[in-house]
Amino acid sequence: MAGVAQAPHIAADVVTFDLAKQPLRELNRFLHHGLGATKKVRVLNPDGAHNIAAGVNAPVEVEVDGHAGYYAAGMNQLATVLIRGNAGPGLAEGMTSGVVYVKGFASVSAGAAAHGGLLVIDGDASLRCGISMKGIDIVVGGSVGDFSAFMAQAGRLVVCGDAGDALGDSLYEAVIYVRGKVKSFGADAHEQPMSRADYEALADLLTRAGLKHDPKQFRRVASKRELYHWNADANQEY
Repeated sequence: MAGVAQAPHIAADVVTFDLAKQPLRELNRFLHHGLGATKKVRVLNPDGAHNIAAGVNAPVEVEVDGHAGYYAAGMNQLATVLIRGNAGPGLAEGMTSGVVYVKGFASVSAGAAAHGGLLVIDGDASLRCGISMKGIDIVVGGSVGDFSAFMAQAGRLVVCGDAGDALGDSLYEAVIYVRGKVKSFGADAHEQPMSRADYEALADLLTRAGLKHDPKQFRRVASKRELYHWNADANQEY
């Protein structure tokens, strides 16, 4: 493909893009159409660029050395994306499979509407982490902001720190595990007893995220299912 062959610096099976010298479009074009037998792509000087490694549909490792902007690794399929910095809004939004790992912090709506895969955030996540999640597993090493897991339909959100206001507002079948304090629960969300299956699932998620917390330190939050059916007598109070 024109422009791709001479753009990347190739060392062994690692292809390096320096976004201080090359446009982001070349990187994403390579990830979509030029990978061939490439197993790993390294991205230097991202400098908060938007849409880094968006929509990748191949089992390639993408390592970003620095901060990423909006929608990094959005709609990811199969790829393993490591961001050695912070990530802007919409991180891994719409992801269906693969792994996205952020060594720093994530801005609003991390993992929004994502159907699958694993998202790990070492630091804190801002507002609406996991909003409308549809099957993804999210592990946050720090705390999450207000309205996290709002309208979450499936999947699991693990919060190793604290949670802000309205955690799990209007939850469906997604499950939240929280280790720290919860400022308030959203409508229909409440604590439930941890089962053996919960401890096993949580231990597996923490191991995959590289965290060593004791699953017994966590609480389970799920839906009361009182919002599943319209109740004319509820008078908007649940």
